Amino acid sequence: MAESAEIKSKQRDFPLACVKQLSSASSSSASPGIVRLTTNAVQIHHDSHQIALHVNLPDIQIFRLGPVQSVCIVEGSDAGKQTSYSRGVAIQFRNEEESEAFHCVFQQWKKEFNVQGGNITNGTNAMTSKSKFDEKIEPSSAKMYFHYYGQLLHQQNMLQDYVRTGTYYAAVMENRTDFFGRVVVDVGAGSGILSLFAAQAGAKHVYAIEASEMAEYARKLIAGNPLLGQRITVIKGRVEDVVLPEKADILISEPMGTLLVNERMLESYVIARDRFLTPNGKMFPTSGRIHMAPFSDECLFVEIASKGLFWQQQNYYGVDLTPLHGTAFQGYFSQPVVDAFDPRLLISPSMFHAMDFTKIKEEELYEIDIPLRFIASVGARVHGLACWFDVLFNGSSVQRWLTTAPGSPVTHWYQLRCVLFQPIYVMAGQEITGRLHLIAHSAQSYTIYLTLSAKMWGPGAEQGGILQTSSCKLDLKEPYYRMSQPQAYPSTQDHQPQPFLSAQDVKNQSQDLDDTEIMQQPSPYSHAEIDSYMQNA
Repeated sequence: MAESAEIKSKQRDFPLACVKQLSSASSSSASPGIVRLTTNAVQIHHDSHQIALHVNLPDIQIFRLGPVQSVCIVEGSDAGKQTSYSRGVAIQFRNEEESEAFHCVFQQWKKEFNVQGGNITNGTNAMTSKSKFDEKIEPSSAKMYFHYYGQLLHQQNMLQDYVRTGTYYAAVMENRTDFFGRVVVDVGAGSGILSLFAAQAGAKHVYAIEASEMAEYARKLIAGNPLLGQRITVIKGRVEDVVLPEKADILISEPMGTLLVNERMLESYVIARDRFLTPNGKMFPTSGRIHMAPFSDECLFVEIASKGLFWQQQNYYGVDLTPLHGTAFQGYFSQPVVDAFDPRLLISPSMFHAMDFTKIKEEELYEIDIPLRFIASVGARVHGLACWFDVLFNGSSVQRWLTTAPGSPVTHWYQLRCVLFQPIYVMAGQEITGRLHLIAHSAQSYTIYLTLSAKMWGPGAEQGGILQTSSCKLDLKEPYYRMSQPQAYPSTQDHQPQPFLSAQDVKNQSQDLDDTEIMQQPSPYSHAEIDSYMQNA
């Protein structure tokens, strides 16, 4: 609240040697005066206290004509909606130092006004021309991102995910004591549904921050629920840019993307924490985990591999397509597969990588490196790594999890699988090691580098060494949306659930792999084998 009081009390007066009205109709006399800057306006007075100009801060342009001379122009619009400059005042400062001081303060205050969006009312727009978000994200990606989430049909898709929406509602309502009488910030508010939940739980006030055009729909929805809406303010802007009049006691958001981190909104969630949250304030969700396990799915592998067979045609309307076969074949395997799969496809217990949203630094999300270690439950051909996530709402009264695990009710996130171009063979009890490395890029997503290796098993295993290894590079931005429902699979791969193994446990238990020990094994699938397989299928 101190910050708000400081903003409201801002006022600076600068003495002027000369003030003169600009008018095409008549010539006005010049006289000394002052120019007064307030939080949201500019006033120019003659010494006689006659007001020469009084205009809102965003509606004025001030141009320097010389070291001490400037002209203040008020923006107007003609019938054709083209900007015209209809009113103006010429001013002259007493010296260059006072002129420089005025222009410095004017530019800074106008920038602050644009960031704050003026008075925080239900209708506020708060955007700046350049911000940290702009430095990280390429404009074309941001434009598509905000366009996508500015459409009601996509918001409906998320609202109709009843696992997602119902879990958020339960987490808020079961922890009313965390919301009652508190200031809440909804980060990336979308339709405003979470803001309305917070208001239902008794929040003192909710600031709903939304950068896309969905902010207008959120205002309309909130206005249509006046008993709740009177405690909700929608601010159109990015969390990196907006200024709030008070700190928040609790943040609520839905920042999760595919594999938890896709779309890079977790970074905005962390930025909102650092900018708006009071010390010891709460975050809903509080933490998240990425779960991983190797899987075997012959049908999926053949499905992806068969797509590349199109490029093996040597007479496609008289054109030989085979020069592009290798590139196309690898391209299909560079797409993570998003679908819902049967958990019996997993060939070992899963492990997880944990993130505490209350403590993690924004920079830690730029690169995520996860060591992998599994023990195969069955003998199988490993086709890749399956991933899903869950998040915890650590309320004062109830702890509630939202999970996207295979076998659980399906969410709009589904699960994600990274499929290896070269599968590896394992036996029951054999150790599988590797690395999942995620590197953020400017298209609001991540490049995935996956390596899986099968260690020697049986007599002589103590001597170590890597029997076989396989790697792949994938773009999380360009997934293959398969999204089929889980199918029934033979029960021979069933195994009893075992406790999760954290990534930190893996790091402590396993040693770094020596590249000199790795022997690249030829792919168990040749192109001819795949071709034969598909012809006989």
